Amino acid sequence: MILLDTNVLIDAFDPSARLHGWASRLIREGLLGEGVAINPVILAELCVGDCQPDTVATRLETLGIVLLDLPAAASPRCAKAYSAYLDNRRKQNAPEAPKSPLPDFFIGAHASLLGLPIATADLSRYQTYFPEIKLIIPPLAGKP
Repeated sequence: MILLDTNVLIDAFDPSARLHGWASRLIREGLLGEGVAINPVILAELCVGDCQPDTVATRLETLGIVLLDLPAAASPRCAKAYSAYLDNRRKQNAPEAPKSPLPDFFIGAHASLLGLPIATADLSRYQTYFPEIKLIIPPLAGKP
């Protein structure tokens, strides 16, 4: 099973997106292979801005994308990673971040807990705060 980051789904459903081809192929191959999934955090991000947010989960499930529950057991891993993120921001004198964890930290903690790879185009937080997670990334990701 592959956990799909929100950006992969957005790119797959937008034919004009730069990573549309990669995201579409990845989802199609995942559906034909080991399966693809999202969690409630990813679902919430997808619902924002959708003209019919109440139907997003049903539409994804119709495609074969599994909706996994986000277990409470992921919370300590999320908190540990987010605390490290806040410490790093303080050391760099960066602007203050929200006190509550950002969505990527819940997604990363979930993947870490279940041992799932994450398909994403956003590498930095996952690489830095969840180094144990296998990332499935677009070709040449992170390169100019």
